[in-house]
Amino acid sequence: MKIRPAFTFASILSAAAVATLAAPLAFAAPTACTGSAPSGELTAQRIVAANPTRSEPGLYEGPVWIKDALYFSDFTFGPGFPSRIQKLDSSGKVTTVIADSGSNGLAVDAQGNILAATHKYKSVSRYTMDGKRSDVVGKYKGNVFNSPNDMALAADGTLYFSDPAFQRDAAPGGQDKTRVYRVAADGAVTVVDDTLTNPNGVSLSPAGDVLYVNGMVGEKGVLRAYAIVGGKPGKGRDLVNGLGIPDGMAVDCLGNVYVTEHTDQRIRVFTPQGKHIATIKVDANVTNAAFGGADGKTLFITGAGSVWKIALNVNGLPY
Repeated sequence: MKIRPAFTFASILSAAAVATLAAPLAFAAPTACTGSAPSGELTAQRIVAANPTRSEPGLYEGPVWIKDALYFSDFTFGPGFPSRIQKLDSSGKVTTVIADSGSNGLAVDAQGNILAATHKYKSVSRYTMDGKRSDVVGKYKGNVFNSPNDMALAADGTLYFSDPAFQRDAAPGGQDKTRVYRVAADGAVTVVDDTLTNPNGVSLSPAGDVLYVNGMVGEKGVLRAYAIVGGKPGKGRDLVNGLGIPDGMAVDCLGNVYVTEHTDQRIRVFTPQGKHIATIKVDANVTNAAFGGADGKTLFITGAGSVWKIALNVNGLPY
């Protein structure tokens, strides 16, 4: 889930409550958009201390920087979608925050709670730091979702999320199609797009006037952009075609979009106009990315039982 970068933080609404909430500052600094975009071929470094403490095949996902630490989902593919939320602090120590979260994509709300795309519950959930769960949004037309994956929260309280079918069998029920949804601040759920096969990464431009979603159209990976007018996204247009299997995304304060390509083991960076300007390589399958660190200029990357990081010259979104 994505929010505006620090230099444009405004008050936002929780998707589950109509009351206005103050958006948290995920970074102590900076207060402005600084630096320049990456370019060329780059390589992220694996954080050795974040290696998994289990042997079952699985993935790290949904990184979010909260205050002074990185939080992420750590899941396997067993029955019921076993998943926990881990915390990686600045010293490299990993601890479990929520042992049974059922989560994929993560974010933080204005009260400091963790928002989670929960396959186990087929909903978007809210967790307090002591592990208490509630639904933010749980159904569309009387049915639960397939397997909510990634999210973006607009400054006006509108929530956008993708609902692919990757873990549809984690729990009973689901939708007849894979879709991108919009949840208004009053809780009303509408469809943004139902033409992508397994839509995945979701993000917003720094000004909140463009929604980005990636997914598949047949065998082709695409990055799609939707202009937002009057708080509502219009028809999407394909900004980038020919992606490898697209997964999560990040956005820097200049508006560049960082798209993870899962089995290609890389992130490609595109300008808001769709021009490819940089590639960041890792050494395993990649899932998602988020900016963090004291100045917001470290890009953290999650993947197959791994977390990587790379120092950049621009700050960006904390999830």
